[in-house]
Amino acid sequence: MVCAFFAHTKKIKKMSDIEIYKASNKGGELSVRLDNDTVWLNREQLAALFDRDIKTIGKHINNVFKEGELIKNSVVAKYATTASDGKTYQVENYNLDVIISVGYRVKSKSGTNFRIWATTVLREHLINSVKRASVPLKTEEKYLQLLKTINIAANAATFNELSASEATGILKVLQEYAYALETLDKYDHQQLLISNITIGEVKELRYEEGKQLIKQWSEIQKTGELFGREKDASFKSSLRSIYQTFDGKDVYPSIEEKAANLLYFIVKNHSFTDGNKRIAAGLFAYFLDKNNMLFRNDGSKIIEDNALVAITIMIAESKSEEKDIMVKLVVNLINSNN
Repeated sequence: MVCAFFAHTKKIKKMSDIEIYKASNKGGELSVRLDNDTVWLNREQLAALFDRDIKTIGKHINNVFKEGELIKNSVVAKYATTASDGKTYQVENYNLDVIISVGYRVKSKSGTNFRIWATTVLREHLINSVKRASVPLKTEEKYLQLLKTINIAANAATFNELSASEATGILKVLQEYAYALETLDKYDHQQLLISNITIGEVKELRYEEGKQLIKQWSEIQKTGELFGREKDASFKSSLRSIYQTFDGKDVYPSIEEKAANLLYFIVKNHSFTDGNKRIAAGLFAYFLDKNNMLFRNDGSKIIEDNALVAITIMIAESKSEEKDIMVKLVVNLINSNN
């Protein structure tokens, strides 16, 4: 059985890099293509990775697209591959989103191992790409923030307990920054600064209103008695904190900053016996909706569900000294640039 993989890195400097993912038990290895800030495997490689026949792998891939879990055009690419007969063919390859989805469908631990390995490889690749770019002194702070963002996202994506949706959501956040930040020139157009924010009257989310919402969610979702049970007064404090002032001015002047800090405080304060991340994400979305900022003019959400799940997990796994970078990341996901 092809499992218990470990990474042995081997870089080939061509159009795209190749990383070797090596099996410790049988000595087999997969030549994993690294291109467009993700990893790619063909069906034959997926069959080897998950110890399933190609027909079974094909059935799962088809179902991923048939059920609308992923959009084929964005996760499939054809690469020239030399076959055993010496001829070169254009072969379909599938990116990490597909690999994760298939892994959960075949219930293979190899999929989790591969996701963790691939995330580490992507992180190193992105960081090295940034390091190779010219870094003027005036952009040093932005550069360090980028590296922190990459590391936080990648660290969160390596946890074993993530579902397919959670894992791909975190990786999408990571990849979106990768595309925008391949060079520091592009970084200047997607910098992690508080900008394009909404200043104006804010409809306050009050403590009793929050409690009532949590109670309703618990009843609808049948979450159990522990969901939303307050351990201390920190939930009330979290709500109050986003409206605090200093010297007569709001500490968090914009709706985006208030929303981002609300999400951060509720996640990190662990105010409830159960449901901290779900409650934080729910109240974050409710607060945006209450202030007419959850939806764009075309009716789409300003932040998609998988991105919200991803950023909530990233906040939960981040360190306290990374608060500033996490809040800026959330603001950049919901500001008028989007």
